[in-house]
Amino acid sequence: MIQDRLAGWVSDLTTLHELTERLARTGSVDTALNEVVRAGAALVGSSRGLVVLEPAARADERVPGTTVGLGLSHADLGQLETVPRGASSYGRLLDDTAEPATAAESVGDVLGDPDLDPLHREVALRLGYSATYAVSLATDTAGRIGVAVWFYDEPAEPVERQRHLVGLYARYAAEHLARLLELETARAREATIADELLPSRLPRVPGVRLAVRHRTSGYGGGDWYDALPLPEGALGLAVGSVSGTGPSALAAMGRLRASLRAYAVMEGEDPVAVLSDLELLLRLTEPARTATALFAYAEPALRKIVLAGAGHAPPLIVGERRTEFVETTLSAPLGMLSCWEAPSVELSPAPGETVLLYTDGLLRRTGDPMDRAFARLHAAAASVPRSLRDDPGAIADHVLRLVLPDGPDGAGPGSRPVEGANANAEDVVILAALFE
Repeated sequence: MIQDRLAGWVSDLTTLHELTERLARTGSVDTALNEVVRAGAALVGSSRGLVVLEPAARADERVPGTTVGLGLSHADLGQLETVPRGASSYGRLLDDTAEPATAAESVGDVLGDPDLDPLHREVALRLGYSATYAVSLATDTAGRIGVAVWFYDEPAEPVERQRHLVGLYARYAAEHLARLLELETARAREATIADELLPSRLPRVPGVRLAVRHRTSGYGGGDWYDALPLPEGALGLAVGSVSGTGPSALAAMGRLRASLRAYAVMEGEDPVAVLSDLELLLRLTEPARTATALFAYAEPALRKIVLAGAGHAPPLIVGERRTEFVETTLSAPLGMLSCWEAPSVELSPAPGETVLLYTDGLLRRTGDPMDRAFARLHAAAASVPRSLRDDPGAIADHVLRLVLPDGPDGAGPGSRPVEGANANAEDVVILAALFE
C-alpha cells in the first residue's frame, strides 16, 4: 500500500512538473491562458472549461479582461456571460476580493440546486453541463487576477488528489500570468512612447503622396521614419534604426531623428553631408551605439531623388513596368567606423511609380536568410494588383501582408511560425512615396 501511494505521488508530481514546464515556455498572456485551461482540464478530468482574466485596474493604466475557452464556441461563451455573476461559482470567486489566497468552489450537481438562478439553469441545459469546478488565480502581490472553471457533462466533482494538484498548478499559473501581464503592460507603454516619438502625420507636398506603416514588436525597438517638407518644394524622407531595445533605444531613436531633421533643413540637398553629420553626432554622444539610416532628398516637381544610406537596405521601386531595388553603395552603419562617408545615388521615378523605404526589421521578421528575404519582398511588391498601384497605403499593406509570415498584425493567410525570438522582436517600418 505504501509503495502504491508513493508511486501515485511520484506520478502526480511528474505530471505537475510537465504541465508547469509547458506553461513556463509560454511567452504571451493569450498562449498562457490557453495552456492553463487545457492543463487544468487534464488535472480535474474535464473536457470543457474557460479562464477569465480580470486583473484589477491600476490608477495609471487599464488592463482589459480576457476570456479563453476550451471546447466552447464564441456563442457558448456569450451565453455564459449572460448568467449573473453572483449565480455562478466562478463569478462569485471573481467578485470575492476579501481573500487573495487561491480559493476553489465545486458545484457537483448544478441542475439539482433548488435555488439555482433560472437563467443559469437555462444556459446549463442549453450547453449540456451538470457540474462545475472553479479555482481562483491569485498572487500575494497582485491579488486575484482571474478565475478558471471546468465543466462536467454529468454530476461529478474532482477527488481530493485532483483538487490538490489543480490548486498547486493554479498558484503557479497565477504567478506566471501576473509576470506576463506586467511584461505586456511595459511593452505596451514602450510602444506608445515609440509612436509618440514619431511623426503624428505625414506632410502634404505637391507631386507626391505618402503613406507609412509602423508595426512595433513590443520590445521597445528603435526603428523610425520621418518625412519633412524642405525649401523650394523639396521633401526629405528618412528611415533608420538604432541598436538595442528598451527605453534607452527609444531615447536614442528620438534624439537621432530630431538631429536628422535639423541637418536635413540645413543641408538636405546633400544626403551624404546629412548622414556624415549624424554619424559624428552619434560617435561623440553615444560611442557604444550603432545605427542604420537612409536619407533621401526628393524634388517631386522634377521626379528626382538623391539618397544615401548607411548600412541600410536599398529602397524598392514599384511601378507598372518595373519592380527593382535601387543600386546603392554598400556602407557600414553609423558608429562602426572612425569616419563614415559613402557616395549618394540619384534616381528618377516615372509617373505613377512608388518608392518604398523600409527598415531591416521587415526582412528579419520573415525568419529567412537575407537573400531569400529580399526575394520575398521583391515578389510581394511585384504582385501588387494594378487596382492598388495608385494608393501608396494599399501598396504598403499588400507588401506587409505577403512578406510577414504572421501577417501585418500578427496573423494572416498562409502564416507560419518564425523560428527564434529575435525575428519576432523586430520593429517594422515601410514608408511609401508615390510620385504623380
